[in-house]
Amino acid sequence: WDKPDPGGSSGINAEYGGAKDGKGRGRQVIAVARTCKLIFIVLDVLKPLGDKAIIEKELEGFGIRLNKSPPNITFRKKEKGGINLTQVVPQSELDLDSVKQILGEYRISNADVVLKEDSSCDDLIDVIEGNRVYIPCIYVLNKIDQISIEELDIIYKIPHCVPLSAHHKWNFDDLLEKMWEYLNLTRIYTKPKGQLPDFNAPVVLKEDNRTIETFCNSLHKGILKDLKYALVWGSSVKYQPQRVGKEHILGDEDIVQVIKKH
Repeated sequence: WDKPDPGGSSGINAEYGGAKDGKGRGRQVIAVARTCKLIFIVLDVLKPLGDKAIIEKELEGFGIRLNKSPPNITFRKKEKGGINLTQVVPQSELDLDSVKQILGEYRISNADVVLKEDSSCDDLIDVIEGNRVYIPCIYVLNKIDQISIEELDIIYKIPHCVPLSAHHKWNFDDLLEKMWEYLNLTRIYTKPKGQLPDFNAPVVLKEDNRTIETFCNSLHKGILKDLKYALVWGSSVKYQPQRVGKEHILGDEDIVQVIKKH
């Protein structure tokens, strides 16, 4: 595997229902999942749907939303003025009466609610509760050595799924590629002056924070104050190499050489 391990991992066995209600050590176990950057749900490809439903129900009950973005809803409580609802787009489920009814369940009688997308009752409840976490999830369908090629072709079309065989070690590379994609990480390689780039130990940055400044701070906190400029090779620059400053945004697998002031 040519990609680095992006961080620690934790395993949760959700074979039995009731974890969210505290059966066994369910609450402690699922609490771990709330802190994860990515969740794998490993299923038997011969009977995946039953186990998938059980595990998803457990995670949903603990406020974990899989492969979803936070609802585009603005909710603000206020001292007086009643319930004010603004619908930026047409709604198929929510209206002023249903919004008032939901807020009434939480004893909220004064609030501004702005629906910026077609939202459901569950979406509004999630925003009011405010303790939901939104985590990407990959469904790992194991034992593909026991199904036909035609069945495998169908499985490949299912979103968020990676079919594999743990026994035969089939398709692990696809799983790794998908993991990297869902974690939204960027690899940056270092190049010491006068040497070849180090492709064995990339600096791993988050997709939304991959500037030269972040790269320097990941190497050492003291590098930035001595930075004169950086030379970059790769997809983020027009020329190879190109001189850039600390605000430059890097691309995946760029090569960076730091030039110090003195």
